Amino acid sequence: MPDSERVAAVRELLPATRAGIYLNAGTCGPIPAESQRAMEELASLELTTGRALAEQWEDALVRMEEARSAVAAVMVADPGDIALTHSTSDGLNLIVSSLPWRPGDRILTTNHEHPGGLGPLLALRARVGVEVERVDVGDGGDPDAIVAAFEAALARPARAIMVSHALWTTGAVLPVARLGALACAAGAVCVVDGAQSAGAIPIVLDELGVDAYAMPAQKWLLGPEGMGALWVRRELADATVPMAAGYLSYRSFSFDAPVLHAGARRFEATDFHRPSVVGFARSLGWLSMSVGVTWAQERAVRLAGGMADRLASIPGVSVVTPRPAAGTLVSFRIDGWPAAQAGAEIAVRAMAIIRDVPAIDALRLSIGFWTTQVELDRVAEVVEQVARHAPGTLPRRRLTVLGSDGQPLA
Repeated sequence: MPDSERVAAVRELLPATRAGIYLNAGTCGPIPAESQRAMEELASLELTTGRALAEQWEDALVRMEEARSAVAAVMVADPGDIALTHSTSDGLNLIVSSLPWRPGDRILTTNHEHPGGLGPLLALRARVGVEVERVDVGDGGDPDAIVAAFEAALARPARAIMVSHALWTTGAVLPVARLGALACAAGAVCVVDGAQSAGAIPIVLDELGVDAYAMPAQKWLLGPEGMGALWVRRELADATVPMAAGYLSYRSFSFDAPVLHAGARRFEATDFHRPSVVGFARSLGWLSMSVGVTWAQERAVRLAGGMADRLASIPGVSVVTPRPAAGTLVSFRIDGWPAAQAGAEIAVRAMAIIRDVPAIDALRLSIGFWTTQVELDRVAEVVEQVARHAPGTLPRRRLTVLGSDGQPLA
């Protein structure tokens, strides 16, 4: 199938792409119609039959296993190393809080981390008295400098490194494999926030060389909110007693001799919304079997690179995303414009769903495999229009009222 036909077919199955130019999967991706239908069918069944039958519980466990396997298929991992979670932050909290911290221990992170990743670290600082050190990684575009900065920081012992695979600010993809090797050599654990990378860029978790990787369902994996996954290296998982545990954490449960699950499943402490589990698995299966993960990721990265180059050519526009380290996020600024104000103008004029990043006062485009070149051209044209003006000189938007025949009313 030609690329244009393939994209058109995919977009038919992603209804949200018809609501505007969808450029904010970094917050929430468009959910496939079949995933929504699967969730609605199960929710309807629960409404009419209840949720308390024994066979429903057994079915829920099967659906959870399907979801773990579906995550493993997309992320290239052993399903036994996958735990279901409620979000990226949930996964990060589960693994970080379970490490054997002592007062004065150090954890290294970057100066670009999202509050969802910093939150668990700052809670540890307040509760245990660990030291959280932010390593300056610039814009994230120089992998050698990043590794050198962490190597210098490890001159003093640290128990863990926690970094984002792709920065939510500049969109730079960090050299997490090299940081994982660095952590291993220093006797530290490397934990990765995969919120802006899981599903967006090629990843082989089994070969990445890190110790834990947390990811959300609702962003680039196109699943429902309130779901996520956590991959944990088998040796680390088996040696860890989770800080939080419940019935699902145990292979066999008794007061005197409880046995935790082998691998990551021991980190599943609580129950899950069953329709969301089904929806998550369905979205992952759709990506794997209907779309094609390799094609989707290669297309998105290619489009993002082209858009970065196009924006950089516009006078008054500066691209923040470092081109050599780019993934599927493109961050940029327009001279003289606060990002939020420029974003509001672009969103309305281009009929685009975008966001600003207050942490660096920049606009951010999340470019997916469903995005078309026509859409990107339209956004670039509007950016160029805005960049020619200051906030006070941009012509007001003109509204035209159409009659029933589609023609403007006098």
